[in-house]
Amino acid sequence: MILSDKTLDRLIKENKLIITPIEQAQIQPASIDIRLGNTFSIVDDTAGGVLTLDDKITYKTITAEQYLLLPGQFVLATTMEYISLPDNLTAFVEGRSSLGRLGLFIQNAGWVDPGFEGEITLELFNANRCAIQLRAGRRIGQLVFAQMDENALNPYNGKYQGQRNATGSRIYMDSEIV
Repeated sequence: MILSDKTLDRLIKENKLIITPIEQAQIQPASIDIRLGNTFSIVDDTAGGVLTLDDKITYKTITAEQYLLLPGQFVLATTMEYISLPDNLTAFVEGRSSLGRLGLFIQNAGWVDPGFEGEITLELFNANRCAIQLRAGRRIGQLVFAQMDENALNPYNGKYQGQRNATGSRIYMDSEIV
């Protein structure tokens, strides 16, 4: 079940859903707007030009109020908001249609697990032929919340728990099931 603005407002006021900072105007009929933070990260070039899934990847990270996303460029960014989900809620990260119409693809894994706490790292890609100027504080997307049928047996407590700023991939920490 997708949560309504009325339910979201109540959960925030009861401190069951933590989103900070937040303004009342961010609460939409079936979502909460998220804003662009001020950290941006790009993958550091590797000597061989190949990224592997087994090695730690390094990033160049900058803090800036504006970022010029060049055509065909990929950058990690963060939300202004720090969120904390209870064990019975999950959230979907969706980009804004108005930005998608400019050629800005906004992703994350698309999913925020119950029990997650932290800023959300966004994956931004400019599919346009023109550069897109990004500004911290602008609405970049929305979180759509869904109620689970029961509390999660194993709420999220993974390698991105508590993350702040644009956080690079930690896939090298995975232990694969064989």
